[in-house]
This record gives sequence, C-alpha cells and structure tokens, in this order.
Amino acid sequence: MRALVLAGVERLEVRDVPDPVPAGRALVAVERAGLCGTDLKLFAGMPRVDYPRILGHELVGRVIRAAAAGRVAEGTRVLIDPAVACGHCHVCHADRPNLCPNGALMGREVDGGLADHIAVDDRQLLPVPEGLPLDEASLLQVLGVCVHAQRRVSVFPGQIAAVLGLGVGGLLHTQLLAAGGVRVVGITRSAGKRKLAEELGAAVTCAPGEAADRVREVTDGRGVDLVVESVGTMATLAQAIELAGPGGTVLLYGIVADGEGRMPYYDLYYKELDIVSSRAAVPGDYATAIDLVASGQVRVAPLVSGTFGLEDGAAAFTALRTRSDLIKVLVEIG
Repeated sequence: MRALVLAGVERLEVRDVPDPVPAGRALVAVERAGLCGTDLKLFAGMPRVDYPRILGHELVGRVIRAAAAGRVAEGTRVLIDPAVACGHCHVCHADRPNLCPNGALMGREVDGGLADHIAVDDRQLLPVPEGLPLDEASLLQVLGVCVHAQRRVSVFPGQIAAVLGLGVGGLLHTQLLAAGGVRVVGITRSAGKRKLAEELGAAVTCAPGEAADRVREVTDGRGVDLVVESVGTMATLAQAIELAGPGGTVLLYGIVADGEGRMPYYDLYYKELDIVSSRAAVPGDYATAIDLVASGQVRVAPLVSGTFGLEDGAAAFTALRTRSDLIKVLVEIG
C-alpha cells in the first residue's frame, strides 16, 4: 500500500509499505486525513520520532474488515480516535485514556494513517453519519479536542471570552463559545481570519496589539471571564494572563513548549486566576463533535482551505508551513 512516510527531519517520501496486519483489530480504508501543527512539529524534528514513521492522526475512513469484537460493522464510515491507551492503568480505569502513561499517539509514537489502510482497535472507532461530507468529517477529530478543552472550564451564557489565535482550534472554540451564549473577542494578526471569526460568531475581533484596549472596551475595564490561548507560545500565554479579569480563567489549548519567556506572575496572584490545561480528548468528546457538526450547530466547511492527494503530501506540508492564509489542509487518500 501507499503511505506518506517521514524518513528523517524534513524528509517526506511516498513509499510502498506492507499492508497492516489486523490481528483482531478493524481494518480501515483511510479516505481523508487532516494536517495540523503537531504534524508540522514532527516534520521539523520536534520531537524526533523513530524513523521511518507514517504520519497522520486526524483520520476518517471506512471499515473494510470488522474487528474480532465486531462492535463496528464492515462498511461503516468512522472517525478514528488517534490516542492509543492500555486500558488497564489507573487513568484508563478513571475514564481518562487520553492521559494513559503507557499510551501513544498515532503518527508519533506509532504509525499513523496517511496511508491507504490502517489497523485500529475497535474501541477507537466512532461511526460517522453517511450524509456528512468527507471534508467536514475530517475536522471532527480537532473539534473533539476543542470540546474536551471546554469541558475542563465553566462556560455559561453572559460571559465574555477572548480567543487568542484564530487558526482551526481558535475558530472552533469561537463557535463553541458563541453557541453557548458567550460574547467572544477573537484575536489574530490575520484580517482574513478575523473576518471569518465574525462570520462564525465572534462579537468583536482585533489584532494582538489592539487586544488590551478592545477587551477594556467590551468589559468596562474589568477583563474577560475566560481566555482561550490557542497559539502555544510563552508570549501569548503572558498576554492571555494580562487579558483575563479578576477571578477569570485561562484555558491552555495551544501547546506551549518554550522553556523561557516573561510571565506576569504577579497578575496570577493579584487576579486569583485559574490556569487550566487540556490534552487530547476521550471518545465521548468525539461523539459530541459528531453530533454538533451533523446537527449544523458548528460549521466546519468554511475552515477547509485546500485538499491534496496522497502523492502530493509533501506539497501539502509545504503549503501549510509557508502560507499564512491557509486554515485546514486535508489529504485525500481513498
């Protein structure tokens, strides 16, 4: 079968590789895969993986051979939960398999799904309605991660929130918050993304340099109740703390890997802020994501910027790295 293989740092190759051996698992023909920031970091060697590695963890496909357990039938279109968990440790028993210390992420610690076929544990499959377009189904995984993040904080009508960073995650957070009756201030440098955020429910948008003034205006000077940090740098985390009002919450959705940078620690104390982190998702979050898109409560089609074939996978990575106007890039496989 064909697979997009990371052969080394910034070395992508389409290779013929052996078909996966199901060994009791379901065999899925992959139809679409989304690319995200994690894929770009792996491509750049941060962190390094065991090469060669088949990338890809935002996956939609069709079951072509059911697992031995038989929970999901052959022919079913499915979203694949990319988190591999042991099912036996204390966090797995606590229904938090996303935190499994013995687990892995497909496309990072184990091979992913930028390939014709993948063998997957039956527990990782979530049926997707047939009427949902494939491109839209390809964003269900990242929406599930956003759903999980917002379940970690108190969100209720009448709040004012700032979403710092309006990439895929930020735009999905904007919609989830707006749907819950929250007034959203969307913050990004991109004028195009600000316009899209307004179309998707943001009440106010602005550039980062204007954020402090705009937040003061819409909150009568008190600061927002919630900041969703959706960039993943020390600088944006510091800005999130500064934008939050007394008793507010900062939700860390972006993955901050920096080890150094200025932090307004006194603000943390003075405002008595809650800093909440979030990692991946659990199956129930993905089920909610499927319902939200299938019912039309969350719109994902406007986020799709382009689709590449598997043979052009390297070009897809290049486009995502170099074009700031792109939001979500998909790879068509099946």
